[in-house]
Amino acid sequence: YGDMADDYVIMMQILAKKEVGDKDKAEVASKVSVQLLSTDPNASMKERIIKTSEKKGLYAAMDIAEIWLQRALAHE
Repeated sequence: YGDMADDYVIMMQILAKKEVGDKDKAEVASKVSVQLLSTDPNASMKERIIKTSEKKGLYAAMDIAEIWLQRALAHE
């Protein structure tokens, strides 16, 4: 999530899903990993990870991702 031309981006991974609904069951993310990453090509992958968290649900993950990214880009 974000622009690779910026100094930071967000990577999210769905770690677990659950089914919701009675008739038409749909799968939704129940556990999501969120990482704030530097786009510095000279840094190792381990050095690129600035922050990491696991959230319950996609909404909570998107919420923290947006906050982290806005704050990181404001300090460029």
